[in-house]
Amino acid sequence: MAKIHRLTPQQPRMFRAKVLRTERVSPSMHRVTVTGPELGDFPWRGYDHWFRLFLQLPHQHGLRLPEFTGTRWYKPYLAIPEGERPHCANYTVADFRPEPAEMDIDFVVHRGPDGEIEGGAAVWACRAEPGDALAVLDQGVLFDCPPDASEVVIVADETGLPAATGILRSLPRDTVGRLIQEVPTAADRRTLDAPPGVTVTWVARDGDGSVAGSAALRELRRLTSVDARGYAFVVGESTLAQEGRRHLNRLGLPKDRITFSGFWRHAESAAA
Repeated sequence: MAKIHRLTPQQPRMFRAKVLRTERVSPSMHRVTVTGPELGDFPWRGYDHWFRLFLQLPHQHGLRLPEFTGTRWYKPYLAIPEGERPHCANYTVADFRPEPAEMDIDFVVHRGPDGEIEGGAAVWACRAEPGDALAVLDQGVLFDCPPDASEVVIVADETGLPAATGILRSLPRDTVGRLIQEVPTAADRRTLDAPPGVTVTWVARDGDGSVAGSAALRELRRLTSVDARGYAFVVGESTLAQEGRRHLNRLGLPKDRITFSGFWRHAESAAA
């Protein structure tokens, strides 16, 4: 398998863009397609290429962005007064089309006890209209598969679905392995462009009341053996990421061959 370098920009670049269109691609996933002259230069690498998304606050008439040089953007961001500071969140490129300079961004639609949409970015996405301003700060690729990997194991909850989709689409066609993908409902399943040797297992919660990530973790724990020369990528809720890594390491997969990332943390996990 070809080496996939962890491509983190030395000097991440900010790209301004505007909403082109939106659509609900499944009950729990809302897609916003954005475009703009600057976006044509976005150095898309495929896989799980991610970025920081900056959104205009509801009361603002224009998007204010931090001014920075080099890699240090966070201090200038915090220096912006709170009432003017844009909302910032991390997202994965769902798809990118260089020629028309279009980027798809998929947002998970979480709902509260009364059915209301939760999360600033998801609320923005579901209300977004053509012309709405935003910006993306390139952050590179997290997926870091060694060139000698014998197999690839990918595990994700719905927040990791765009990353898993991009990775499968980008993998060499002779890759073998498996994806364990958790989604809120069976209707959120989709056709994935996976190499023929990669098995896709969907796990749907379907209103069973469990915390996102727990179903994928249960499915992962059914694995009783892994090849020590393999590679794993485990992302989503923090417990899934951390406990998934522990399980794979106990089975004999070295820690340096496991990439894991907690994209978010459930309130009960944070309190534990």
